[in-house]
Amino acid sequence: MPPPYLLLDIDGVLIPFPDAEGSTPATHARHDVVPTGRSADNPVTVWLNPDHGRLLMDVIRIGLVTPVWCTSWRQDATTLIGPLLGLPTLPHVDLPRPQITTSHPNGYLWKRDHVDAWLGDAPAVWIDDDFTGLDHAWAEERTARGAATLLVQPDPRLGLQPEHLTEVTKWVAQLPVVRAA
Repeated sequence: MPPPYLLLDIDGVLIPFPDAEGSTPATHARHDVVPTGRSADNPVTVWLNPDHGRLLMDVIRIGLVTPVWCTSWRQDATTLIGPLLGLPTLPHVDLPRPQITTSHPNGYLWKRDHVDAWLGDAPAVWIDDDFTGLDHAWAEERTARGAATLLVQPDPRLGLQPEHLTEVTKWVAQLPVVRAA
């Protein structure tokens, strides 16, 4: 079995959503970035935890996963967010820009159909804060048909935590390995 993909979301995972008082975790530092389609006089403020880069690199370096951005940030994840965390250039799932008013227009995360087509039968760990019960059922169904799938869902106000990556490495380590002859 090839290494599973590690699909990484950004909003709610690496960039936490503010709490009811508008605060973000004290562990996160402020950055102003200019995503595609915006001008330098209209940046987007993001809050990133500098430890996330190190934690993710610890998982990436052991070679048990193939990291891929899976975010509405698309290519901007590699050019704007990744460098602020010290991450290498990573590929991204080329998600569309749907005209939707909810992230669950069909009762499940809007990205899922695109991710499913992109993955094919490849194993995957997907870290996103916005899964529903239908997404978890989808992951169970993929696993049952031989495409091992783990969904990791951080609290969107706290974002990615070390225990999430511990869960990833433990799960990946128990997967069968196909060795080259």
